[in-house]
Amino acid sequence: MIFEKTLMTLAAAAAIAAAAAVGVFAAAFALYAVVETWLGPAGAAAVVAAVAALIVAVAGLLAARKAEHRQAPPAGATPDAFSFAEKVVDVVKDRPLLSLGAALAAGVFALKNPTLTAAVAKAFMETRQPPR
Repeated sequence: MIFEKTLMTLAAAAAIAAAAAVGVFAAAFALYAVVETWLGPAGAAAVVAAVAALIVAVAGLLAARKAEHRQAPPAGATPDAFSFAEKVVDVVKDRPLLSLGAALAAGVFALKNPTLTAAVAKAFMETRQPPR
């Protein structure tokens, strides 16, 4: 059940990404066709490239602005004070190939042992009630 939901979610995400890519290409071709009558083929291609570069620049500026607003860790914080998720993100940043290999190995293991994978996922998803 969980595996089917995961596959359906991945399929939906792939379909959305494909639709977005088709939309971007269609918009680029439409812009090219509109501008070609005034500037010719080379000029129209230059305008399409300039618009694409402008979109990438704006997206980069927005991402950089978001990154600046992140709060720095407190002055007294040590690396041991970070949570498990932050340590994992640091490992992925430091060693991307090792992380990719580990992710592939975990995926193969999850495909070979779906019951164990479901049990582990259930253990992480359960809410724990404190003892009374």
